[in-house]
Amino acid sequence: MLKLHKTIESNSALLIFGILIVTSIGGFVQILPNLFDQSLHKGTENIKPYTALELTGRDVYIREGCVGCHSQQIRPLVAEVMRYGESSVSGEFIYDRPFLWGSKRTGPDLARIGGKYSDKWHELHLIDPRSVVPESIMPSYPWLNENMVDKSLIVAKLNVLKKMDHPYTDEQIKKAESDLTGKTELQAMIAYLQVLGTYR
Repeated sequence: MLKLHKTIESNSALLIFGILIVTSIGGFVQILPNLFDQSLHKGTENIKPYTALELTGRDVYIREGCVGCHSQQIRPLVAEVMRYGESSVSGEFIYDRPFLWGSKRTGPDLARIGGKYSDKWHELHLIDPRSVVPESIMPSYPWLNENMVDKSLIVAKLNVLKKMDHPYTDEQIKKAESDLTGKTELQAMIAYLQVLGTYR
């Protein structure tokens, strides 16, 4: 056995081949069961697709890099569940493209932020974070209250998502632009934050 080990170690081609075989088996063992687990391919009971305003707010959230400091996935660890609430399940993210789970928490996890604070609190927090959380190191986003939402792509986006099996109706798509009329990016972001974790 030791001779075989020495032979493999001294021959880089054999070593690379061995690594590829072992990692392929490991990947196969991890991925294959997920392909047949139906609970990973359907949403939770109360899940709904984002409205036009929420979807726009999500785009603003992505553009501003919020996921860089705030994860959106509560792992099934006692400390996390005690701090943030019930652990996340795959069905909650069925309409998230791309997923915004994140891996870094400079700020708190936002998976269950929806309904926790009022719209006014979120408005103050986004414009001047230290006005509501004195120790916050989050940057201010005052321009969100000045920028009007960009309505130009919402209909096309909803049509693409409908083709990807999101249950948008023709009426919702037709109404999307008018739903965004007169709305600021701040209102859109707040609408998105207020829905996080509420459809579980």
